[in-house]
Amino acid sequence: MATLELTSRDFYLLAPELSIAGVAVLVIVLDLLFRRKDILPWASVLGLAVPLAFSVALWLDVGDGESAERMTGLFGVLVVDKFSLFFKFLLVAAAALVVLVSCDYVRRFQRIQGEYYALVLLSTSGMMLLASTVELITIYVALELTALPIAALAAFLRDSRSSESGIKFLVLSAVSSAVLLYGMVLVYGFTGTTSIAGIAAQVAAGGSGNALLFGVVLMVAGFGFKIASVPFQMWAPDVYEGSPTPITAFLSVASKAAGFAVILRVFYVAFADESLNLEWGAIFAMLSVLSMTFGNLVAIRQTNIKRLLAYSTIAHAGYLMVGLAAVASRTASGESVGASGVIFYLAGYAATNLAAFAVVIAVTSREGGDRITDFAGMARRAPYLSAALGFALISLIGVPPTVGFITKVYIFGAAVDANLEWLAVAGVVNSVLSAYYYLRIVKEMYLSEPASDERVHSGLPLRLAVLAAFASVLFFGVYPTPLLELSRAAAAVLVS
Repeated sequence: MATLELTSRDFYLLAPELSIAGVAVLVIVLDLLFRRKDILPWASVLGLAVPLAFSVALWLDVGDGESAERMTGLFGVLVVDKFSLFFKFLLVAAAALVVLVSCDYVRRFQRIQGEYYALVLLSTSGMMLLASTVELITIYVALELTALPIAALAAFLRDSRSSESGIKFLVLSAVSSAVLLYGMVLVYGFTGTTSIAGIAAQVAAGGSGNALLFGVVLMVAGFGFKIASVPFQMWAPDVYEGSPTPITAFLSVASKAAGFAVILRVFYVAFADESLNLEWGAIFAMLSVLSMTFGNLVAIRQTNIKRLLAYSTIAHAGYLMVGLAAVASRTASGESVGASGVIFYLAGYAATNLAAFAVVIAVTSREGGDRITDFAGMARRAPYLSAALGFALISLIGVPPTVGFITKVYIFGAAVDANLEWLAVAGVVNSVLSAYYYLRIVKEMYLSEPASDERVHSGLPLRLAVLAAFASVLFFGVYPTPLLELSRAAAAVLVS
């Protein structure tokens, strides 16, 4: 009987995930050895250079242009290509910024800072693994590795709202996982394989049936929870409000990026056959309109800025699903404009939302509340932070010269290319609608009277995070070509 053994190549392909888990263990050890906890965030950020270096090395090994290849390992369930590596870069950057913005915030739970940073890193390792998995069982395991640390982090404040958010996330995550697993079982029953490539081959050879289509619908529902799309968004507002604010930022950016990474891999590869892609494309088009409209309309009524941003992220899940719906959109080279649009949008959205949340963390930590009225007159008390938040908010609307404008133009253009003009129009209308509640925050900062003249101070790590995120929003808004080319290279893998 042949034995299955891990080779050095398998460990090399898993090096980014293994190294980030190793950094998490290192942080726990440092927490036990040192009384001063200031070392923990810097150890976490500097430690992230290791998985980043491994990811760069893998990118160089994959190659460029026509010589680009997929490297497969771990008994065929793991693949390293430009698609997975793009998301590894994005997730490492997001984790680093979340750690930086957490430095001042985590002092409120002094005794468990090491556990906090370690759980963030472990969840990131699961998200990175999601982007590389090409087999349904492994996808499910990676999803649980991602979700369980977040459930613990959501309850870290240990008050009534935080405990409620942790329990709600855990219970609803379990329900969604069960739905997703049932869908995977139906797909396996129809195709006889859990491999994404094998499923694609079976569907192409035998077509689709009602059982397979039902399995696809259940998988859409399961993944819909992970990306907080309507009607699976019920957890997001309460969890966002009750969680520590840096974890809210982490959920809104890193978790969403990982969710869309696995959706792109599964649907654009396993269910790429024309007998299926028009079906699930229509489902995502419908969910897109519902998510955009519901998120924006309910956000208008919010007075708590974390709940407002929760409904905002539901709306942005809708914008992202415009790219998923554009499955028929192809360039002359065969590249999926819809897939590259989703990837490009995720990168721009990550920079924008992290910039916004970094400022929200600075202000709410100082004011002791997270109501929109707490930002009244903030332009006088923290002019640079207010400018960064205002710029991030107009990027979320989609106004030039921000990266948010470029990403929306690109993803709505993909819808037009796929003859989904009505979906692009719905996206534009919803973008205009969102201006009302985003600009309401800007109005509070610049036109309302401040409750105090005391300056809002923030630590060096948070200021570095704001500067990095703000610079990314501005740079890629003015010169998006490098990011766009990376997105196209990553998307090309899915249709090659």
